[in-house]
Amino acid sequence: MALARCGAVMLLLTLASACALRAEAPPSDDATSHHDFADVAYWSSVFDDPARDTWQKPRELVAALGLSSGNVVADLGAGTGYFSRYLATAVGAGGTVLAVETEPNLVVHLRARAEREKTPNVVPVLASASDPRLPVGLVDLILVVDTYHHFDDRRTYLRALRRFLRPNGRVAIVDWQKRELPVGPDMDHKLPREQVLEEMRASGYRLAAEHTLLPYQYFLVFSQEEPDADRPGTPTR
Repeated sequence: MALARCGAVMLLLTLASACALRAEAPPSDDATSHHDFADVAYWSSVFDDPARDTWQKPRELVAALGLSSGNVVADLGAGTGYFSRYLATAVGAGGTVLAVETEPNLVVHLRARAEREKTPNVVPVLASASDPRLPVGLVDLILVVDTYHHFDDRRTYLRALRRFLRPNGRVAIVDWQKRELPVGPDMDHKLPREQVLEEMRASGYRLAAEHTLLPYQYFLVFSQEEPDADRPGTPTR
């Protein structure tokens, strides 16, 4: 009987410990959503819906980024190129917009759109899920709109992004507020603003600015805590 009671107590303690560990575990930094983006016609109807302009405010969003002529900007998860022409205008003919996508069909579409819109400074880039294939140490701004929640192992990915940035380079993240909204993904695909802040801080970034012009998304701009010493263009100590 004593042994049985002892075994029961040990089982309860083990279960309690397991529950405590689960409760204390940090939120997963794997993607909350995976989509197949091969159907360009469908995604064009979603991403380029004229109604999107009323709440996405692309002109105001790009203006808030404070880009300069000659800047190199990476639109990470460019989709169908919704922001391409706005970014192209902001960086001027001497700048470059790297429209980054992992779906080959979208990259073909981005190239055709750049030709149609006469934006030769928009350069489509076929990336992999773990590597955006950007030029090392040359990017002034990485823009991530409605894409952050698609990243797996975000802390690793975000730390790796730093090697592509100039020493004063920034990362701007626009993603869905975690509440019921009239547009956007299901609730379980959204990440709270506080989780994004924590993951970015853990990956070597600090919040440099926050804009409140968007009704359904948070708009966070990060700079690096300290540039990597081995990155091109970074002074050594």
